[in-house]
Amino acid sequence: MKNKVQQYMYWLLLIFLVVGFFYPVIGLIAIICMIAPVLVAFYKGRFWCGNFCPRGSFYDHVLAKISPKKSIPSIFRSTGLRVFMVLFIITVFSVQIYAAWGNLYAMGAVVIRLIIITTLVGIVLGVIYHQRTWCAFCPMGTIASWISSRKKDMPIMVSDDCVECKICKKVCPMQLAPYKAKGKPEGFNHSDCLKCGRCVASCPKKALKFG
Repeated sequence: MKNKVQQYMYWLLLIFLVVGFFYPVIGLIAIICMIAPVLVAFYKGRFWCGNFCPRGSFYDHVLAKISPKKSIPSIFRSTGLRVFMVLFIITVFSVQIYAAWGNLYAMGAVVIRLIIITTLVGIVLGVIYHQRTWCAFCPMGTIASWISSRKKDMPIMVSDDCVECKICKKVCPMQLAPYKAKGKPEGFNHSDCLKCGRCVASCPKKALKFG
């Protein structure tokens, strides 16, 4: 199972940024991508992040080509940083939108700037560590993760055919380890699992499947 749509979604990000540079009002459309991961999380966890997020697609299929793919530092997964980023980004965004309220051009520019800055931060971290480092503490992804932690949808079931070769961890964009759930009846259901299916598709023993 591998989402073929996801590998092309980054084009939407590139087109959006180019058009938004000249016509900032189009930035308001991006609010959909800010809300979508949270809404989808109520049904499928971080499914949006691994299958439809344009920026995630950019990191997976463009930035990954030059990323050293080192381990994502634990600080970027820490609860403290994630809470801070959620509060910080929402506060900055809200204050700027309030100041620009009523002016669609200015409101759109706020969104464009936010996306450009956070994407650049993600690129820098991706070049230093791993292409999905930003996703470890992305504010919208974090909120989706919190919602996902309360759900048990789409766990990855790991059969006894698993030989713990760890290929699933190697191909996982979030560097998770599904093989550790071998034989467990509840399967692997980490709140940061992007449901991208790379581990399922890459398992040489076909020991993994979505429950």
